[in-house]
Parts: sequence; C-alpha cells; structure tokens
Amino acid sequence: MSDNFFEGEDGSTELPLDPGSAVPTAEVTSLSGRGGTETTDPALLARYAEVSEAILARTPEHMPQPTLHRVARVMELMGDPQRSFRMIHLTGTNGKTSTARITERLLREMGLRTGRFTSPHLHDMRERVSIDGRPVSIEAFLAAYDDVLPFVEMVDAESMESPDEADRVRMTYFEVIVALAYAAFAAAPVEVAVVEVGLGGVWDATSVADGDVAVLTPVALDHTRLLGSTLEEIATEKAGIIKPDAIAVVGVQEPEVMQVLTDRAEEVGAQLRAEGVAFGVLAREVAVGGQQLSVRGLAGDYPDLFLPLFGAYQAHNATLAIAAVEAFVGGGEQPLSDEVLRAGLAEVSSPGRLEIVRRSPTVLVDAAHNPAGVEALVEAVRESFTFTRLVGLLAVLEDKDAEQMIQALEPVLDHVVVSRTTSPRAIRPQRLGELVAEFFGEDRVTVVADLPDALDVAAGLADDGGVGGAVLATGSVTTAAEVRELLGQRSA
Repeated sequence: MSDNFFEGEDGSTELPLDPGSAVPTAEVTSLSGRGGTETTDPALLARYAEVSEAILARTPEHMPQPTLHRVARVMELMGDPQRSFRMIHLTGTNGKTSTARITERLLREMGLRTGRFTSPHLHDMRERVSIDGRPVSIEAFLAAYDDVLPFVEMVDAESMESPDEADRVRMTYFEVIVALAYAAFAAAPVEVAVVEVGLGGVWDATSVADGDVAVLTPVALDHTRLLGSTLEEIATEKAGIIKPDAIAVVGVQEPEVMQVLTDRAEEVGAQLRAEGVAFGVLAREVAVGGQQLSVRGLAGDYPDLFLPLFGAYQAHNATLAIAAVEAFVGGGEQPLSDEVLRAGLAEVSSPGRLEIVRRSPTVLVDAAHNPAGVEALVEAVRESFTFTRLVGLLAVLEDKDAEQMIQALEPVLDHVVVSRTTSPRAIRPQRLGELVAEFFGEDRVTVVADLPDALDVAAGLADDGGVGGAVLATGSVTTAAEVRELLGQRSA
C-alpha cells in the first residue's frame, strides 16, 4: 500500500490509516531492549501527538506533479544526511516490508548498526523509522522532526513563491517522514539503512538517496491510477531505484517486467542478479511455526534454514533478503556465515502478514490488499493450516480490485463476515457484501457494519467448527492493523 496520496469518491485525498493510529497510548513498547512496557511522560506524548497531527495534515488536497525537488532541496539544506550511510533500497508490488525486515535482521546479526524505513505503519508512525530493529523513541522522533522542520518550512516558502502554480505545494506527509527518517539515521548514526519505497520508485521521495543494492520483489498490477495500467509502465516506475554501479537483486518477474529491469540495469551500468538464475529456493517444507528452507545464494548454498513465517512467498522473500545481504557485504562473492543466517532468520517477524494474533479460536490477520497478495495468502493458508472451518473477516478499500480478491478467497473460506475499517476509503459493508455474495452465495455472507462487532460474529461462527475453527481477517493493511489492535496487539 502506498502512503503518498489517495483519491476518494469525492476526489479528496485520504491517508491509508486512521490518523489516530499514528499516536501511541500512555503505555508504549519499551525501546530499551529490556522488553515490557514503560510509561512515557504525558507532556512528551502530547507533543508527539501534536507533531504527528501536523505531519498528517500535510497531505495535500490534490496530487502534486511527480518530483523529487522538494525532498532533495531539504536534504541539500541539511548537508545531505542521506549520504552519511549506505543503503539497500526495495520496491515491488508485494513482499517489500517482509523482505526489508528480513534483510535488516540479517545485517544486524552481522554486527552492523541498522536503520529500517517501511510503510505504512500498523499502529504508530514511529514503526516506519526503526534503528537497530526497534522503532525510534519518541524523544528521537521529536529531535529529528525539530532538526528537519526549519528546512521543511524554508522549502515550503520557496515552493509557494514559484511562478508555476502547479509547483506551489507544501512538502507532503510522505516527503516529511522520509526527510525525518534520513535525519534520524544520520544522527544515530547507522551504518546501513534498509529502505522501502512508498510508491513506485522513480519519483518516490526515498529515491533522493542511492542504494548500493536495489531489491525488486515481484511486480504486479496495483496503484494503476498512479503508476500506469500495464506491467511495463509499472515496472518502468519501479526500475528507477536501480542506480549507477548498484547491484539489482530481482525476484521472479513476468517476462515483460524482467525486460524493463534488464534494460534499466544496462542503461545505468548496474549488475542484475535474477532469482531462478543467480540464486533461488532449492527446497522447502512446512514446519511447526513456519517452514524449513534450503537456499542457493549468490555466493553459496545454505541448507536446512528455519524461517518462522508461513507461505511460499515468504520463502522467496527470505531468499531475496539473503541475496541482498550477500550483494551488500561482499558484492555477491562472499558467503554468509551459517551462524548469522540461522540466528538472524530465527528471530524474524512480520506483523500483519499471516500472523496468528489469538488462539481459541485462532485469529489470523493478513495485510493482503490486491489480487496477487490474496493469491499468495490463499496458497499459504492451504499449505500451512488445516482448519475444520475458516471464517473470513473482510474489509477492503475503494481503490482496490475487490472482485478478484473475493474470487481468490472463495475456495478457502467457509463463510465471510463483511465489515469496514475506520478508513474513509473503506467500501461500504452493504456494497462489499453484495460483491461477496456474487461469488459465495448469500447464505455464506454476513454483513456487520462495525468491525469490533464483526470480529465477535466471525469468532462465533468459527467456534461452530469446534477446536479447528479459525478467523482470517484480511483485505487491507488497515484491516490487519485494526483487528490486531482489537485483540490487544499494539506494537509492530
């Protein structure tokens, strides 16, 4: 899901998540490394809430022309902090966040100080900006914001003085978050940042920095209004993260996508390493709590690795991450140590991605929000679980291909409870219910307007399947986030 700009039914733009979810409650996850919770100063929380709202309010009422000028200008005024660390840059349609998290975990296991930038967040804006695997503290977030704000205001003023009316746009929400992240990484300082794009690649604000390694997960149709209506157009946007002299680590792609990426690599003098040719999954089997993998990397084979994530797509994400780390630390010629791989992979997590958040009945959440993501989810559910009754809890956003998502889910769901999240972009439950009924039949669909009530209904229906009943909540990142929160999960 992109978090740059979205257009609602009335032409207005909306953020991908409820703004209230950007601000933590008085109890937040400890950042000290000791675990548990700590109480944060109410005054500090109030300031954080104020700053978060100020950042969120920056989303414009219209889509600005694609440009890197504003964020590049802020970086220039700040002395180019994004050049103080090396970077692994990720784009693609699905799998970016999981691949970023696995990559960062492996780098950290090697003893490197890491930054990680991912989007969108599930519960707290600080999830987007992590150092050494943990969201930055509120104090560090506010310090980075205070460092960046004067320069942001200078660029805002410059933009408003432009003779071209189309350029009179304040820095956007996403641009400010990127600038803040790069400032925080420089201040830490980190040795390497693992950075996921927000949308596309060429014009994404993260592209103001150049990656030593560019990682491209599989490209599919999504965000067609903004990126293009064909795979070639979308691939052309995403190929923009491949920079001169970089190494491009590329997941399995459609032929027309691979051609675009190959052409881009040749154009800028980058090396391209493709999954299935230079590296890949050698073998995999389901295991308790995840799966067992054997991987061929760029520099060696790695047998019998345990990955505590479900689904073939996560095996491919892990393989991409291994190749990316090999490319980063040794140009793809230096094998990773067995100890690093086993220890790093064993500690990987990917909140909101086929995640078990409750038992009795089992409740799984997954952030799949496009047909390709749902197809991968369905395959993973079939492979990894044997529920006697699986009830879907579905809430989808307006700009998504709901019909194809519903059609893909039909074979694995016994019943669907349709609802909506707090997002202003959520499809109305009644209309979504009618779409679901076209594929499931009316007797397999229940419409419940409010998500908390819908979760209760879905859990009750799952209980009808006995101890093997379960709920699968999916359809958007917002759906996964809000169900997690309803079940007491506020950290990611």
